[in-house]
Amino acid sequence: MNIVETALPGVLIIEPRVFDDARGYFLERFNLQRYAAFGIPGEGLRFVQENATRSHRGVLRGLHFQVHRPQGKLFSVSNGRVFDVVADVNPDSPTFLQWISTELSDDNHRQMWVPPGYAHGFCVLSATADVYYRCTDYFDPDDAGGVSWEDPQLGIAWPIDTPLLSDRDKGLRTLADTPRDRLPQ
Repeated sequence: MNIVETALPGVLIIEPRVFDDARGYFLERFNLQRYAAFGIPGEGLRFVQENATRSHRGVLRGLHFQVHRPQGKLFSVSNGRVFDVVADVNPDSPTFLQWISTELSDDNHRQMWVPPGYAHGFCVLSATADVYYRCTDYFDPDDAGGVSWEDPQLGIAWPIDTPLLSDRDKGLRTLADTPRDRLPQ
């Protein structure tokens, strides 16, 4: 597998080795020994929950994070294409306000490792997309946080102008309007 380091510390793009032939393909979506060599899931962390979403073209999910019990997340797409984004929203971080993006798809088989403490979101580029992600902590709705997908301080270059958002995501504030104690530390 190929590991691509990004401008955000610890955020990695994983390009697994794919064995293609006339029948289709085979790849390892996760191998604890191999991934641990690259710090995934991370020191003292283990995966405890796996989630799946199916979304349609134009859906944008995010930017989400957990405030006091941050989750590390390993994202992949089994069907379709998404524009995947990780943003540093920790005001004490040297990379505060920086973000990275990549396309995850069933064609490129990439994965995105998002260490605890970053905000994450994606928008769907294909007719539908099935996204799977493993988490290093259990979801706690009382600890859930987020920042508006169109936060001007982040200035993310989303490939969509008018996304379909959940009611929760419609209500997310900008960083300027989010109390400091509701951001990852």
